[in-house]
Amino acid sequence: MKTNHQYFVYLLASKIRGTLYIGVTNDLQRRVYEHKKAIIKGFTQKYGVNRLVYFEAFQDVKEAIEREKNLKKWKRAWKIKLIETDNSNWVDLSVDWYDDVLRD
Repeated sequence: MKTNHQYFVYLLASKIRGTLYIGVTNDLQRRVYEHKKAIIKGFTQKYGVNRLVYFEAFQDVKEAIEREKNLKKWKRAWKIKLIETDNSNWVDLSVDWYDDVLRD
């Protein structure tokens, strides 16, 4: 019996047209929370990259990883155009996910 898994490729930004980060995860809500709370040391913590501005869902982990690798090769202008196609104001798509957890 095959279970349905979901995987996400996501783009974070530090601000509108700011520093970008591309990642892949099987739990988007948890992973974005980790970025917002700077739980994991690294690039996103160092540069304050924690605004979810774009994501895509996949059923196949290999497809998600391939998409992530391809997006990382894209020119910055292409990534910005991808974000702005669906999210022209760079709204944090996770803004209502955590209720008061992040408002400390």
